[in-house]
Amino acid sequence: MAFHVEGLVAIIVFYLAILAVGIWAAWKTKNTGSDGDRSEAIIVGGRDIGLLVGGFTMTATWVGGGYINGTAEAVYVPGYGLAWAQAPIGYSLSLILGGLFFAKPMRSKGYVTMLDPFQQIYGKRMGGLLFIPALMGEMFWAAAIFSALGATISVIIDINVNISVIISALIATMYTLMGGVYSVAYTDVVQLFCIFLGLWISVPFAMSHPAVTDIGLTAVHEVYQAPWLGSINSLDIYTWLDNFFLLTLGGIPWQAYFQRVLSSSSATYAQVLSFLAAFGCIVMAIPAVLIGAIGASTAWNQTEYGVPDPKSKKEADMILPIVLQYLCPVYISLFGLGAVSAAVMSSADSSILSASSMFARNIYQLSFRQNASDREIVWVMRITILLFGASATAMALLASSVYGLWYLSSDLVYIIIFPQLLCVLFIKGTNTYGAIAGYLFGLVLRITGGEPYLYLQPLIFYPGWYQDDNNLYIQRFPFKTLSMLTSFVTNVTVSYLAKYLFESGTLPPKLDFLDAVVARYSREHMDKATLVKSDNIVLNELAPVNPRHSQTLSSTFTNKEAFNYVDSSPELSNTEDN
Repeated sequence: MAFHVEGLVAIIVFYLAILAVGIWAAWKTKNTGSDGDRSEAIIVGGRDIGLLVGGFTMTATWVGGGYINGTAEAVYVPGYGLAWAQAPIGYSLSLILGGLFFAKPMRSKGYVTMLDPFQQIYGKRMGGLLFIPALMGEMFWAAAIFSALGATISVIIDINVNISVIISALIATMYTLMGGVYSVAYTDVVQLFCIFLGLWISVPFAMSHPAVTDIGLTAVHEVYQAPWLGSINSLDIYTWLDNFFLLTLGGIPWQAYFQRVLSSSSATYAQVLSFLAAFGCIVMAIPAVLIGAIGASTAWNQTEYGVPDPKSKKEADMILPIVLQYLCPVYISLFGLGAVSAAVMSSADSSILSASSMFARNIYQLSFRQNASDREIVWVMRITILLFGASATAMALLASSVYGLWYLSSDLVYIIIFPQLLCVLFIKGTNTYGAIAGYLFGLVLRITGGEPYLYLQPLIFYPGWYQDDNNLYIQRFPFKTLSMLTSFVTNVTVSYLAKYLFESGTLPPKLDFLDAVVARYSREHMDKATLVKSDNIVLNELAPVNPRHSQTLSSTFTNKEAFNYVDSSPELSNTEDN
C-alpha cells in the first residue's frame, strides 16, 4: 500500500481540530466552579451543559467509531444483514428508557457518579465490588476503539499500526486530562459533526461507482452475496432477543451515560437530552447502514481492491474505510477517512474519564480517604486518567481478543449492575446481603454459560446449544437475560429474607456482620431522644453520631441543589456508608 501524504495531512488537520477544542474546553473548566469543587467540575462540569452541546455529547455516549464501523459491518456480512444490526435500535431504546426512568432520580439527588447510590445504600464494600465490572466495561471499550482505530488508519496511509494507536491515545488522554467532562462534551460536538459530514459526503460518490449495483435490488435479491436486508432464522430468534435486551437494558448502567446525565443543568434537561440522543443514534446510523449496503452490492473484482472480496479476506470489520478508500474519489475518500479516524479517536475519551472518575471518587475518596482534600482528589484523577489511558492502549496493542473481552465485560454490566441499579433506585428495603448474593449468582451463571470470543467453554449447556465448525459451543438459549433476571430476583429475595430474620429476632444482631440490617436500623434512630440518656452516655461518646448532622452526607453524595428535592424514601436520605 502506497504512502499517502494527503491522507496524513487530512488526519493531522482533524486531530489538531479536536485537540484545539479539547484545550479550549480545558480552559473553560478552569473558569467553572469554585476552588473547592474542582474535582466535581472535572467529573460533571458546572452542571450547566445545555441542550445543544448536551444533545451532541449524549448522542456520543454510543455513537462513535465503533458504532458506525460495527453497524456497517453487520449490514455487510452475509447471513446477518440489517436484521442483525441491532445497535442503532437497541441503544436508541436504551436512551429512551434511561430518560424515562433513570435520568430524573439520579440527577435530582445530585449524585456525582453512577456508583454513588450503591455506596449510599449498600456501603463502600459493595461499591468496590460493583466498580470492577464497571471498570472492565469502560476499559475494554476504550481498548476496542483504539484497536479499531489502528486498522482504520492503516487503510489510509501505510504507517505502523502501533504508532497510530499510541499517538491517538496520547491526544485523547491529553485533552481529557486537562479538561475533564467539558473536553469530552465539546470534542463530542466536533466528533459527530465529522462523522455526519464525512460519511454523507462520501455516500453519493460510493453509490454512483460503476462497480456498485443498485442497493434496492441487492436488498432483496442475491447478486454478489445474500441480500443485505438479512433475516432471522427461527432457531436464532432467542439469540437475537438476548442480544437485543443486552443492548437495550445493558446500555443504561454505564458511567459514560450517567456522566452526561449528571452534568446536565437540570433533571428535566437530562431527560430531554436522553430523548434527543435516541433520535441522534438513529440518524447517525443511516450513512453507516448505506455504506454496509454498498459494500454488499459491489463487484470488488472491478475495483482496485481486487479479489477476493473483503469478507473472504476476513476484513469485513473494515468495510466502512474500505468502501471510502476504493469507491470514492481520492480527496473525498481522504476527507471521509480523516473525519472517521478523528471521530474514533475521540470516542475513547469518555470511557477513560468515566473509569478515573469512579476510582477517584468511589474507591479512593469514599472508601479510603474520606477527608481527602479537593486538590488531592484532582491529582488522583489525573494520575488514573494517565494510567487507564496507558492500560487501554496496551490492551489494544497486545491483546488478541480485545473485542471478546469487551463483549464479556458488557455482559457483566448488563447482568450485574443493571439489576442492582433497579433495586437501589426503585425497590425499597434491599440491602447489602441481597446485593452480594445477586452479584455472585449473576456472575456464576454468566461465566458458566461460556464465551466463544474468548474460547471459554460452557459448564452449563442450555437448551438449543450446538457446536460450530471451530468446535466452539454456541448457546442459543437467552442465558444472559436469564442470568440478569436471576441476579435481580436473588437480590430482592435475600434482602427481604435477611431483613425478616434479623428484625424478627431469629438471628441475633451480632451475626449482622455487614451492618446492613440491625446496625442500619440503629443508626436511623440514634438521634432520637429516647436513645440518649445523660446518665449512661457522656458527651464525648456522641462524637461518632454528630457527623450525621454535619456536611458528611451532603458533601459526599449530593450537590447543594439536591436539598431542593424531597426524598420520599428515608432509607435513601438517612443511610450512611457501612
